[in-house]
Amino acid sequence: MRVVVQRVASARVEAAGQVLASIGCGLLILAAFEEADADPDIAWMSAKLARLRIFPDAAGTMNRSLIDVQGEALAVSQFTLFASTRKGNRPSWSRAARPEVAQPLFDRFVGSLERALGCRVQTGEFGADMQVHLINDGPVTISIDSRCPE
Repeated sequence: MRVVVQRVASARVEAAGQVLASIGCGLLILAAFEEADADPDIAWMSAKLARLRIFPDAAGTMNRSLIDVQGEALAVSQFTLFASTRKGNRPSWSRAARPEVAQPLFDRFVGSLERALGCRVQTGEFGADMQVHLINDGPVTISIDSRCPE
């Protein structure tokens, strides 16, 4: 499982001109899955994101988590995070899970993240052509991979 997480002042996702979800201060989480991903990857990533201390404390040091700041979360499925550009100029997504595998993984991830955060997680529409609008706060952008826990 791979995510790109951005600390945002606000974010929203649209499809076909309709707003599907929006948040204020919090995290925009772009998530991708491999065929081999399973519940341990989801649980680890959910816990990591809930405890990730990337919000400033009173001194301006990144020392507070999403839970600490009572922020919001917006999760968007994005298989392109597994792009391989090793050969040629056209990316390959052969490592990304097929939709029939990825959608249940994404749904389980959202549920796990909701339990870890203790609040509802907003989402886009799985498989839709979406536009993501955000105001990156900082900017702070971090990539995390459950196969390479750091």
